[in-house]
Amino acid sequence: MKSAQETVSPTRVKLTIEVPFEELKPSLDKAYKTIGSQISVPGFRRGKVPTKVVDQRVGRGTILDQAINDALPGIYSQAVAEAEIQPLGQPEVDVSRLEDGELVEFTVEVDVRPEFETPDLSDVEVTVPDVSVDDADVDEQVQALRERFATLTEVDRPAADGDFVTIDLSASKDGEKLDVAQASGIVYQVGKDSMLDGLDDAVTGMSAGESTTFQTQLAGGDLKGEDVDVEVTVTTVKEQELPELDDDFAQTASEFDTVDELRADIREKLTRGKRIEQAADARDAVLEAALEKLDVPVPDSVVEAEIASRRQQIEQQLAYAGMTMDAYLESEEQTADEFEADLDKRVRDSLVAQFLLDQVAADSEIGIEQDELTEHMLRRAQQSGEDPQSFMQHMVEHNHIPELVAEVVRGKALAAVVENATVKDESGNVIDLAKLRGDGSFADDEDSAAAEDSDES
Repeated sequence: MKSAQETVSPTRVKLTIEVPFEELKPSLDKAYKTIGSQISVPGFRRGKVPTKVVDQRVGRGTILDQAINDALPGIYSQAVAEAEIQPLGQPEVDVSRLEDGELVEFTVEVDVRPEFETPDLSDVEVTVPDVSVDDADVDEQVQALRERFATLTEVDRPAADGDFVTIDLSASKDGEKLDVAQASGIVYQVGKDSMLDGLDDAVTGMSAGESTTFQTQLAGGDLKGEDVDVEVTVTTVKEQELPELDDDFAQTASEFDTVDELRADIREKLTRGKRIEQAADARDAVLEAALEKLDVPVPDSVVEAEIASRRQQIEQQLAYAGMTMDAYLESEEQTADEFEADLDKRVRDSLVAQFLLDQVAADSEIGIEQDELTEHMLRRAQQSGEDPQSFMQHMVEHNHIPELVAEVVRGKALAAVVENATVKDESGNVIDLAKLRGDGSFADDEDSAAAEDSDES
């Protein structure tokens, strides 16, 4: 097989592939066997029809078409490998020359990854927010813990903010009850504003056995967003009694002996969570700064396909949530043109980021271990709420493993870029993200030295 490469544009190439006819023989034999088994010719058993008779019945052109279509994927893959290009999207293939018994010539045009020099990323410097946990943050977590251990006592008085009420709800529109909007025995905490607009105002001041009606809008269903009348009946009112915040409570609610130790542990956990958020901000900022060093063309056809895919996903999610695109744009305070422009920019930035990280991975010879891939699949399954085994089986059966491998490798490449960049917080402190553990704690110098000693031994 001979092939010649021509650059159509920085992101598109044309391959001219010349294949000797004898290389098509396996596919040609397969085509005759397949088609021959599908036709019935008097005097011949099905599947044993001579090739000349098959040609007479269906035409030599039909056989050649099937043989070429069968051989083309392998021919294309071999030509791409020999040309050392990285295709993007589906190729446009044309049989430009066919000499039966002699040769077949194909022309293939396909979008490819653009070639570019990896920029110097060692001078990237970004600033991220400080990690800050104040007393109010700790107080909020302590309060939530006290509420977990609170007791509820039924009271004979009107409901007030913070009380728990048991209520029945009955929605109607134009005087007719809505079957899909009836509920009873709901336990609700007054003041949470977590169910229906107007419910808190309605139940505040109501006692057990009392009813009232208020107007609101349903949050879902066919009548989502329409005004309805809701009758609410309070059946019980219970007061929340919080445990005293003392050392006895600390011992009951945690493994600590004192409130001070409990608060210190909460502060440390909040700090670790903030560090993880800070690291995510750093990754985003470093990648954005790295992309600013690049001016890489992106194939329009690939961008358009990705935009169409993302738009469809957004529309499906909106439809599932019972929201129209117009309502979504209004909520985001965006025009349709602004939405499309923002989507176009995000897609182009995403593709360029993939190009950059793939090249960084290739330059640094970043690979992937089986346990890293398994861990990534488990994490993806957990995020999607799927059974890990079913998720892995689906990925294998639908040939998504290369995509998952690419995700892991790009993540490792980005981590390497971030670790080589200078990351400072707003107070001017340099943050060594290479020492940040997955739980948000930092490995100190002693840990690092112990790990190095262990590796050497």
